Amino acid sequence: MKKLLAVILSLIAAVAIAVFVPFSYRTDGEGQTDGIVAQEVLEIRSDPAPVWKVYSSGELVGVLKDRTSLDRFLKKVYKEDYEADYPDASLSLGKDVYLAQEQTNMVYEDKDEEILEWLRKNRLFTVSCTSVQFSDENGVYAEIYVLNEAMYQEAMNEYLSLFLSREELTLLMNGQQTQALRTYGSRAVGISVLQTITVSDAYAPVEEILQTKEAILDYIEYSGNTDREYYTVQKYDTVAGVGSKNNGLSATQVMNINRDKILSTDQILAEGEELCVTYFTPIIDVVVRMESMRKETIFAETVYTEDNTMRMGVQEELQAGVNGSKNSLYSERWINGVLVSGELISSVDTAQPVNQVIAVGTLEIPGVGTGQYRWPVDNPLITCGWGCYTIPHFHLAIDVVNRYERYGKIYAADRGVIAVNSYDGISGNYVFIDHNNGMMTYYGHMNMPSPLPVGTIVDKGDVIGQIGMTGRASGPHTHFYIMIDGKEINPCDGYLDCEAIK
Repeated sequence: MKKLLAVILSLIAAVAIAVFVPFSYRTDGEGQTDGIVAQEVLEIRSDPAPVWKVYSSGELVGVLKDRTSLDRFLKKVYKEDYEADYPDASLSLGKDVYLAQEQTNMVYEDKDEEILEWLRKNRLFTVSCTSVQFSDENGVYAEIYVLNEAMYQEAMNEYLSLFLSREELTLLMNGQQTQALRTYGSRAVGISVLQTITVSDAYAPVEEILQTKEAILDYIEYSGNTDREYYTVQKYDTVAGVGSKNNGLSATQVMNINRDKILSTDQILAEGEELCVTYFTPIIDVVVRMESMRKETIFAETVYTEDNTMRMGVQEELQAGVNGSKNSLYSERWINGVLVSGELISSVDTAQPVNQVIAVGTLEIPGVGTGQYRWPVDNPLITCGWGCYTIPHFHLAIDVVNRYERYGKIYAADRGVIAVNSYDGISGNYVFIDHNNGMMTYYGHMNMPSPLPVGTIVDKGDVIGQIGMTGRASGPHTHFYIMIDGKEINPCDGYLDCEAIK
């Protein structure tokens, strides 16, 4: 009697399961799953057992009979399809593919092989790789996948070495100091990245993995942007001239973004060559702290003494002026290869100036030049030298910037009289000073018209305007030259010590 009762209860349970099991797994209500790979429900058991359902983008693909078949399949596909390009890696399911383990009374048709082949046909896999995340105070703003960490580090070190030497980079990364300056030049004293970089193991689709050092480096330099602007080299173009004509790039910047073609800022360029003139838009901000020692001029002053025996306007030099010199050490801050600030650390005089003494027949300073010139800006740096480009015209001047103050003051290079204060579409706001000794000096691209009217007498070092980029200019600078008998003269030809400021 007990056995008969057990049989009856089992039949009742089987009927209840058949009636009340949801039909969410079926497409036709007649014992088939609603997955991409259709499977028959072969039987309904009294005791539930685990199954593994494979989903892709939220849609059921099919029900696996054997969980271990997936692991074996992934190893097989990796060896056959991926190992050659991704050695020492492993394979996993795609980003939008997942397994869901469930307990069920249903016994499904075995379609493991068909389900797994569907995954293979649609390449729904990810490969083990390295994730590199970039974050700031607002969180993660970018992530890339690379083949391995060693390749990423090699690319990053190559990018960092654009802004300091490999030797300096190695020392600083190991917590050591670079060699102190003993002569003129620069050295790196610190390097940092403003953002946080996190490297970790990950899985990613193969199309998202950067597989070469060059691809990683390009991403670091341009944040994944592919738009580039190019310039065709004209006859007699120099590296500095190309930069001057294209967004005010320095010669070093032009060299860095074309390092596959340009090895030196003094390299002779081939006419017709295509050069990239789009500077880096990097995914990170690299800060390099530099120390720079330069020889600077201490300008001699002119002392006037009244001589009542001499008539007004007559003058006589009693003592020749001689400029002095000093060694100045600056602390500089560079971001992504661009100088953003500088501060004087120390200065040692190496030669004292000798003042020029002039006897004049009046207390008024005459507007007659000394023939000895000072730089028209503080902290001078030549960004485009004499003849640094020839098209659309020959560059008959030197372009001078204040390396620490983009819109700093412009000074009279010698005593004289404001002869021209004007504007045109190429020069912008400009001034000519007549030194009344056969020489004139020119100052172009001023930020605004000089406040000094024509006829104003100026002394050497008087402020005559502000650095700017009016007219045809790609960045703030002073277009400067000396004129003798109506002919432009290079200020670096014996009038200014241009070598000392490099």
